[in-house]
Amino acid sequence: MIRKYKTEDIDALIAIWDKAEALAHPFLPTDVRNQVRNDMRRMYLPNAETWVLEDDGVPVGFIAMIGTEIGGLFLHPSRQGKGLGRQMVDHVVDLKGPLTVEVFKENKIGLPFYERYGFEVTGEGSFEASGDRILKMAMPTS
Repeated sequence: MIRKYKTEDIDALIAIWDKAEALAHPFLPTDVRNQVRNDMRRMYLPNAETWVLEDDGVPVGFIAMIGTEIGGLFLHPSRQGKGLGRQMVDHVVDLKGPLTVEVFKENKIGLPFYERYGFEVTGEGSFEASGDRILKMAMPTS
């Protein structure tokens, strides 16, 4: 089941983020991870349009939106590779139409996921906090 974020979800979502982020972004320095974790708790999750994926009432993943941009998509590692990430993106596409995302070029989990989904690279940049390269991606509009 996918439902809207509630403030009491914060600890569960940070725990999911901790596990999934470590697999997706092993190249990020610890201080950058710690800063992002703090920002997730204080700014990102409370201010984004966040959708929570539950299994038997327990959060197992989430997608955080800023307009039509995916600000974050994270699944507990035990739930990855089962179509649940696609289910969350499908949910948001049904609400908003074509989406965009920025993903680390070195993200061996997220980048292939977005490519399989059909996102296309539209540009490049760098993550200010670490200098790591990011790819700007978008769903085709036609």
